Amino acid sequence: MNVQVRGAKSAEGAQRLGVIDCDIHPVMRSPGDLKKYLSPKWHDHLDTYGSFHRQPFVQGDIYPRAAPYLSRRDAMPPNGGPPGSDLEFMRAQLLDLHNIEVGVLQVLGGGTHQRNIDYGAAICSAINNWQVAEWISHDERLRGSISITQEYPEAAVAEIRKHGPDKRFVQIGMNQRSLEPAGRRRYWPIYEAAVEFDLSLGIHTGGYNGHAPVPGGGWPSYYAEQHHLINVCQQNVLSSMVMEGVFEQFPTLRVVLVEGGFTWAPALTWRLDKLWKKLRSEVPRLTRPPSDYIRQHIWFTTQPVDDMGSPERLREICDLVGWDRLCFSSDYPHWDFDDPRYAFTFRLSESEKLAIFNRNARQAYNLQ
Repeated sequence: MNVQVRGAKSAEGAQRLGVIDCDIHPVMRSPGDLKKYLSPKWHDHLDTYGSFHRQPFVQGDIYPRAAPYLSRRDAMPPNGGPPGSDLEFMRAQLLDLHNIEVGVLQVLGGGTHQRNIDYGAAICSAINNWQVAEWISHDERLRGSISITQEYPEAAVAEIRKHGPDKRFVQIGMNQRSLEPAGRRRYWPIYEAAVEFDLSLGIHTGGYNGHAPVPGGGWPSYYAEQHHLINVCQQNVLSSMVMEGVFEQFPTLRVVLVEGGFTWAPALTWRLDKLWKKLRSEVPRLTRPPSDYIRQHIWFTTQPVDDMGSPERLREICDLVGWDRLCFSSDYPHWDFDDPRYAFTFRLSESEKLAIFNRNARQAYNLQ
């Protein structure tokens, strides 16, 4: 696949670049697939009591999605399974078509949303075993994310210790909408384990904490409104981790903010720096401006790339965020999928393409 952008004159002669896609969503063919990876105890629990998420509805989402399965219309596999459930179809529609060199799997939902944290931990363990058995063992391009229930740090750390030595897992999958702000010390054992096994934290958009609407100002009226608020939640995550001193405590920790966009980052950084200058006595753990920690520890996946009104405005934002901080993500197979050929509306230089589509992700995930 020739990585090009709108504005390029021709695909001929363009550098063929292996793409690292940081956000691919695999899905089980049916709920019954999970049972193969659950112990008899939790298999029986699922049959008897079902699943209870931290939200008003038992399983369904509060906001109906914009498309069936949240996915592209053309993403239904020929075998009749849901989008993202067929590896062969994923190869044809994404991995081969777009010359994906490495694809990072992001498994949504699962155990992290469960009210019963023991059951949630069992689901996370089952999902990790499912990733090994049905995905990363069958295509060397794929990398896994260790699914954890972050509200049960002891179980989360045990799961990280189980799969951390497997280099096919490149990150720990966390949810942006946690019970407490992400910088709080209840989550520090997870961050310590990430550093121990040299794994990134992949903090993905989505979920509900069960206590308050997102982001806390009342329930939005529309899915379009709720979908926008994922950016606000990512700002909350980033602010908390910086101001609570997470990166002072764990100076080698790497964090990838997934599917929250990136155009909001410069304004947040300016605001945090301004407040730190005036109120730094309140956060004595911080020895540097917040912008320093963000520049050192945080990467942003590109999807969804916002429409800034003109290509040059988007380029200016990329300049401000930093060309070494942006990692391409497609969000396959979802409806707002970003095609690597057209995600950016201005012409990228060869060095910029190399950074966004490959090199930055290698650094963020320490890919060899």
